[in-house]
Amino acid sequence: MNEVGQAFISEARSLLLTDYLPKIEQCDALLSDEQIWWRANPESNSIGNLLLHLSGNVRQWIVVGLGGSPDQRDRDAEFAQREVVPRDELIRGLRQTLNEVDATLATFDAKRLLERFTIQKSDVSALAAIFHVVEHFSMHTGQIIMLTKMFAASDLEFYDFKDGAPIHAWKSASSRE
Repeated sequence: MNEVGQAFISEARSLLLTDYLPKIEQCDALLSDEQIWWRANPESNSIGNLLLHLSGNVRQWIVVGLGGSPDQRDRDAEFAQREVVPRDELIRGLRQTLNEVDATLATFDAKRLLERFTIQKSDVSALAAIFHVVEHFSMHTGQIIMLTKMFAASDLEFYDFKDGAPIHAWKSASSRE
């Protein structure tokens, strides 16, 4: 069980930091602050709101929920934000939060994956909390990609298929240097 648990935690860390974050960073680099804060309608979220929300959510579930840090999250403020926060500041905040998440998961004992925690007033196992964070992050990453494609009107070319098997474009580029 411990080996499987460690593999699960390792995969979660990898998805968050080396798959989803680089995609969001690539999207961010293509957009202006105005595009980051654009909303289709008052009920929709901007990319800026999604970035604030991702930072708050993953910190609350992992750093606070599993790691025991103090909870200072104001979830409503993540969605209520209307003033432009520069895109570089948003990405810096998300990267810092993911580094905290990664540090928490790096030291989390896989033997505790079935242990129960109260997060957002819900009784969940550590495994469920980590799984929730990864799937939640994935869903919002997809929304950010879709909005970026709408603005950029181009293929974001996340993968290099030249050798047949898909390789993340950011990994492929660094291996050629």
